[in-house]
Amino acid sequence: MKRLLLTTGLLESATGLALLIAPAIPVFVLLGVSLDAPAALTVTRVAGTALLALGWTCWLARRDVQSRAARGLIRAMLLYNLAVAAVLAHANLGLGLSGAGLWLVVAVHAALAAWCIACLWNESPNAATTRSPSIAP
Repeated sequence: MKRLLLTTGLLESATGLALLIAPAIPVFVLLGVSLDAPAALTVTRVAGTALLALGWTCWLARRDVQSRAARGLIRAMLLYNLAVAAVLAHANLGLGLSGAGLWLVVAVHAALAAWCIACLWNESPNAATTRSPSIAP
């Protein structure tokens, strides 16, 4: 779980900074379109701020992986990674948007979601009892 939080912290923080500093570049790489409207730039920078906050939170939580809060954060990141993969896949399949890095980012988020599931499965306090049948009545 520590490596997952560290990796997520670095990836999301870097993406958040990129969206804050030069939002047109990551958007073009992902979707192959430009950000022409000031509103689109503003929303993209807000998303960058949110990603920076997620990344920072994961980075800080990497030292406290045994807490219920850390497991809650991993559950939230599972939802986030699944949703991002689905939204970006829909951007291509449903909306016809496509940038050079789109499917790579979808694959990374799907892999991070799988990693979240593995960590939750392995770190569960009741993992031993949920994987084998109980012999107690």
